[in-house]
This record gives sequence, C-alpha cells and structure tokens, in this order.
Amino acid sequence: MRIADKVCVITGGSSGIGEACAKIFAREGGKIAVVDVDEMNGERVVGDIRQDGAEAMFVKADVADERQSRQCLETVVQSFGRIDVLVNNAGVSAVGDVAQCAPEDWDRVMRVNVRGVYLMSHFVVPIMRDQGQGTIIQMSSTIALVGLQSRAAYAASKGAVLALTRAMAADHSHENIRVAAVLPGTVYTPFVQGYLERSYADDMEQAISNLKKRQLNNELMTPDDVAYAALYLASDEARFALGTALIIDGGVSTAKVF
Repeated sequence: MRIADKVCVITGGSSGIGEACAKIFAREGGKIAVVDVDEMNGERVVGDIRQDGAEAMFVKADVADERQSRQCLETVVQSFGRIDVLVNNAGVSAVGDVAQCAPEDWDRVMRVNVRGVYLMSHFVVPIMRDQGQGTIIQMSSTIALVGLQSRAAYAASKGAVLALTRAMAADHSHENIRVAAVLPGTVYTPFVQGYLERSYADDMEQAISNLKKRQLNNELMTPDDVAYAALYLASDEARFALGTALIIDGGVSTAKVF
C-alpha cells in the first residue's frame, strides 16, 4: 500500500499507460479519479477498479479546455476532499517530419500535450499549496532526449513537457509540491498497436520485431512497466525526486547494439 489513501487524478486514464496507472495506483491504496474524453472506456476502468474493492470515479473532461480542466479538478475535490497526486498523462501524436506535419496536426498535438499539461497543473497547484503538499507527475518521453524520425510535433511537445517539469520543480518545491517526469520509450499501447496495424498491415510480425530491436533487452515495454515507474514517483519513497526525469526506455537513450 505504497500510496494508501492518496487521491490520484490521472488524465488520459481510459486506456494504455493511463489505465495501467489507474489500476496499479488503486491496488497500492490510492483513491482514483480517471479523467478522459472517452467516457465509455473511462467508466470501464473505474468499474474494474471498484470491482477490486478500491475507490474510483470518472470525470469526463478535455484537459486542453480551460473551463473543463478547472471544473474536473473541482469535482474531484468535492468528491474526495483533496488531490494528492496528479498524473498528466493525456496525450496525442502525429506522424511526419516538420515539412510533412500539417499546421492543424501540429496545433492539435501542442494543444493536448502542452496546453493540457499546463492547464491541469495551473489549476492543481493552488489546491496542493492550500493542502501543504502534493505531487505532479508529467508523462514526457525519451523522444525529448533523442531524435526519432517522423515525429516532429510529438518530440517538440514532449520536450516542452520536460522543460516545464523542471521549471515547476524550481518554482514549487519549497511549497512541498514535488514535480517530476517519466520518460518512456516505445510502449505497446492500443495507440501503437493501431498505428502498426494501419502502417504495417502486411507484416505486423516484422513491425513488432523491429520495435523490440530498439530495446537492449529485445522486449516490448508494457503500460504496466511505465505505471510502476510513476507509482514510485507518487509514493513518499520519492521525496528527493524533485525535477527528476525518470527514464524507462529499455536502454534506447543510453546505448545502441550494432
């Protein structure tokens, strides 16, 4: 019970990494608020958590909308009385280099991945300040540190999230608000699976094999692998993790095997 009775808000919690965080945090004693635009899957995740005996609620909200982001946090406070942990996980992607990425796709990625993180943090910091403590975990990416072809918008957005994490840590650590980031590599989520099915329908097996080769252990990372890293940051064990960029990428950013 590493986060017993902590109220945890997880954006993008209806699938993938967000769903894994919601369920693992719940098993470790957290009270979970799943925030997402996908109501059907969000309610499914909440139902699974409640079935296992933990407390959970779903709040439908677009984190990039100022009114909705503020109201969703107010709703959580009304229901649970406080917010101890915010996991800014909601995100979208776009494929293409800077010349190929259409302006509307660039704006969509920045709106969700950067503005959404800013707004949720903007509204949660005063809540945590009044409580005297809190933890904010940003879901950045290894792509913020190393280049990856055809991901210009996504890379720029995750680089911004990492920079914002460090700035927030500098601004709010003295208020007992810890801010840190998780930097995953390629995670086999429903989003990644859908992309592979669309792009490599003729040879999915080879596409998955190519993904595995990126990691030093030649394995695919799962959402649970990332969620356990986030769990550490959410726990009191991580009290010295201030502005930390916790890399969990199978070695992609540190070495390459030829």
